[in-house]
Amino acid sequence: MKVCVFGAGAIGGLMGVRLSLAGADVSLIARGPHLAAITRSGLTLHTEGQTLVARPLATDDPRAAGPQDYVIIAVKASGLGPVADSIQPLLGPSTAIVAAINGLPWWYFYKHGGEYDGMRLTSLDPDGRLWDKLPPERVIACVVYPAAEIAEPGVIQHTYSNRFDLGEPDGSKSERIARFAQMMIKAGFRCPIRPRIRESVWVKLWGNLAFNPICALTTATLDVVTTDPATRPIARTMMVEAEAVANTLGITFPLDVDARIAGAAEVGAHKVSMLVDLERGRPMEIDALLGAVVELAHMTNTPAPTCEAVLGLLQQRARLAGCY
Repeated sequence: MKVCVFGAGAIGGLMGVRLSLAGADVSLIARGPHLAAITRSGLTLHTEGQTLVARPLATDDPRAAGPQDYVIIAVKASGLGPVADSIQPLLGPSTAIVAAINGLPWWYFYKHGGEYDGMRLTSLDPDGRLWDKLPPERVIACVVYPAAEIAEPGVIQHTYSNRFDLGEPDGSKSERIARFAQMMIKAGFRCPIRPRIRESVWVKLWGNLAFNPICALTTATLDVVTTDPATRPIARTMMVEAEAVANTLGITFPLDVDARIAGAAEVGAHKVSMLVDLERGRPMEIDALLGAVVELAHMTNTPAPTCEAVLGLLQQRARLAGCY
């Protein structure tokens, strides 16, 4: 099985090391000092008390890897548009794209059914390039739960969870998704195949759409935002609004909003990715985490005034910082 990880950072690196050691023919697309370190010494993963080292092909030129059976896209949602052309040399006639992307995805309404079937979200794909360059019929959805970081170039530190939820947009259990799930399980991951993968997308998004923006606007860590009497009610209201939007699209949440907030509070003094991106001057995942939710609110005529207000504040903050 040929598997290319496009974006071999923290999560992509975690997947790449374990898949390589499990016997997959892995190639990594990386860049800069991280690529140089991998080329020199392999990719090191610290996980669950172990240190694992893999030495797959690593390059910044996808043409060197060639067509694949599976391409795992593990870049930030905000960086997907700029790399869509670069992914093309990896796509053969039957290549599947495993979209390990945060937030609502560009393919969301592909095979959705109902009145919105085939709808494209302009906040995520304004000119339709993603839909055309990364066709939804190639997509296997992947909801990412692990936390990991690049400790230094060529070294990944994995801190918790080994679960990745997979799903076909049409809910089927295809041969291609079964093969990929089997390889992921062989690599040591929990990898359930979900017939209603959009529900998994929403459950993860549910907290991120509120906590990430508020943390970025206040510079507070997750424990503060989820417990402080000034910020917790704002987060809760945003989540209630988003749940109403999701419900109009047939999504049912398996837990209530207060349980979801309590679960986030237990993570502790965690600095969320959106705040880290802001501090480092990197593009922020605003549209995938919140902008698309507001677009869906308008589309379904569902009031979401708090989400809209926070989105406006966040966009202005990001523009002033050069991160949007």
